[in-house]
Amino acid sequence: MSDVFELSASKMHDAGMSDVAIAQFRHLYDVWRNEESSSWIRESSVEPLTDVPSFHDVYKTIDHDEAVGAFAKTAFLKLNGGLGTSMGLECAKSLLPVRRHKAKQVRFIDIILGQVVTARTRLGVRLPLTLMNSFRTSEDTMKVLHRNRKFQQSDVPMEIVQHQEPKIVAATGEPVSFPENPELEWCPPGHGDLYSTIWESGLLDVLEEQGFKYLFISNSDNLGARPSRTLAQHFENTGAPFMIEVATRTYADRKGGHIVRDKATGRLMLREMSQVHPDDKADAQNIDKHPYFNTNSIWVRIDALKAKLAEYDGVLPLPVIRNHKTVDPTDPSSTPVIQLETAMGAAVSLFDGAICVQVDRMRFLPVKTTDDLFIMRSDRFHLTDSYEMEDGNYIFPNVQLDPRYYKNINDFDERFPYSVPSLAAANSVTINGDWTFGRDVIMFSDAVLEDKGEPSYVPNGEYVGPQGIEPDDWV
Repeated sequence: MSDVFELSASKMHDAGMSDVAIAQFRHLYDVWRNEESSSWIRESSVEPLTDVPSFHDVYKTIDHDEAVGAFAKTAFLKLNGGLGTSMGLECAKSLLPVRRHKAKQVRFIDIILGQVVTARTRLGVRLPLTLMNSFRTSEDTMKVLHRNRKFQQSDVPMEIVQHQEPKIVAATGEPVSFPENPELEWCPPGHGDLYSTIWESGLLDVLEEQGFKYLFISNSDNLGARPSRTLAQHFENTGAPFMIEVATRTYADRKGGHIVRDKATGRLMLREMSQVHPDDKADAQNIDKHPYFNTNSIWVRIDALKAKLAEYDGVLPLPVIRNHKTVDPTDPSSTPVIQLETAMGAAVSLFDGAICVQVDRMRFLPVKTTDDLFIMRSDRFHLTDSYEMEDGNYIFPNVQLDPRYYKNINDFDERFPYSVPSLAAANSVTINGDWTFGRDVIMFSDAVLEDKGEPSYVPNGEYVGPQGIEPDDWV
């Protein structure tokens, strides 16, 4: 099998990739080929995670003036490699407009920069921001940073660029060939690639030299993951090397990655659903048994991460996630491939003394689909002048938009030409069929629109509820 791997190594080398990038991919490839059983984290080998301190508990114990000191030693890193292909985007998802603020279209990246500039100004901290871009998101995103007059940074790199790896032909293990679009022969190695990218970039050395001790890492599509002096002080107080923000699972979160404790080592582990054996699925999805899910926001001590990376020459031995896809994701008849990935949170299992803290939903506001975007753009949220996405209770309506007409962002925008409807009184929203919306539409209760088999229209100012568009002649 090593001979087959050399085809991938040669392809990566010819594309100008580093020895670290090739070593990282070799780890993923070897695990995929030789350790099939290692992909399972069996229920019998783990214990549920319970009794995690909450943000509210922590908040009461913090001296908030002192907390600025811990915050001043914190750097901020955002994962920004995603293209938003699940929504039909061809640019960085962070460049997607989220909502209007003071008549201006505001994108994910604008909100992130606003949060950083606000923290710097109000608390007098340096708070450097580094983006981990991919080869597909770097150019467009960096233009935005350089054009933002309020955001200035010269002493810490504003970006590191994650590696790329070949997609592998599922049947042979060889790197796939796709002459029609050679770019589709490559993929990112998941956000666990962050660690080898950080190692290779020298970012930790730069931060240490300038007196930074902690690194807060989160996804760019999670606008709730703001810098927090409370959590910075809590992390410093615990002395832990690694801390994951977790949130309480609801039924809707049952299929997400969750944190468990390894019986053999006593260490915490991230268990993704792809690592759950079919026989264990009922236990893994039991939200009473496993009450916390991973928000993918982590805090890490820079010295501890640096030592761990040195121990493994920059390539951490993380569990490998096998993603079965086709080389052209839009063409199910194209060559079946495997994309090998790792998860950032899985590194928790490498650190003795790693901990979790339970945060509210206000710190977990991800946008993975246009269903999520529908809520973000609605009147459920208010974007404050300090760039916080505010809502009353962060308990959102269940939204199901017909994927035939709303999954792609261009189709979505075309059907909401003015703005998305009001959701303030909605418990759930289900749209079946091709509906376009006028101005000032209000949804309430369990709002449903049924498929009429042809393009349909909701006129200005109408109410949509359990009966669809509500009749004007109320009885």
